[in-house]
Amino acid sequence: MTRLIIWRHGNTDWNAAGRVQGQTDVPLNDLGREQARTAAPVLAALRPDAIVASDLRRAADTAAALAALTGLPVRSDPRLRERHFGQWQGLALTEVAERFPDEYARWRAGDPDPGAGIESLDDLGKRLGAAFQEAADLAAGGTVVVTTHGGGARQGVGHLLGWDHAVLRSVGSLANCHWTELRHDDVRGWHLRAHNVGLITQPALTDAV
Repeated sequence: MTRLIIWRHGNTDWNAAGRVQGQTDVPLNDLGREQARTAAPVLAALRPDAIVASDLRRAADTAAALAALTGLPVRSDPRLRERHFGQWQGLALTEVAERFPDEYARWRAGDPDPGAGIESLDDLGKRLGAAFQEAADLAAGGTVVVTTHGGGARQGVGHLLGWDHAVLRSVGSLANCHWTELRHDDVRGWHLRAHNVGLITQPALTDAV
């Protein structure tokens, strides 16, 4: 049985401010680095066989905390980047609501392709799902930790599980430095074992930030 741990990066200043990050390369803040250091021993105890991370710094530096404990290299995969939020990147959500009221309303309602240059949920799910599967294939029958982003994590998981957008909207966002656990076997295929697991109690922020 293959175990896939999908780990969201630690906190950033843009997370704290409610600013849309998307694929902007925002670093971890002090809290985010502490979250990564706190979570890393728990994940190290799972004895991972491989670590793969988004090439954005907030994910790569989160993964580095685990690599420091396990001695494993971090494989970088740009397909693990967050959803591209087009014209919204860099804006606070309050600014988005003011400048793009129609697109914002569609996004809030769950429209998979709301406009404003935002990557569609179908494209996001396929991109992340393919990256997750390739990561899992690195250690078939073992444990792989993938460090990525909130929105990308949810859609990639949904792609592997075959869940549609309506089902995924009922699944809560990953909090910073929390993770989802999937397992795969030849009989059941991919199945969900745990979601939003972590040591730090905090509200989950919207996937855009």
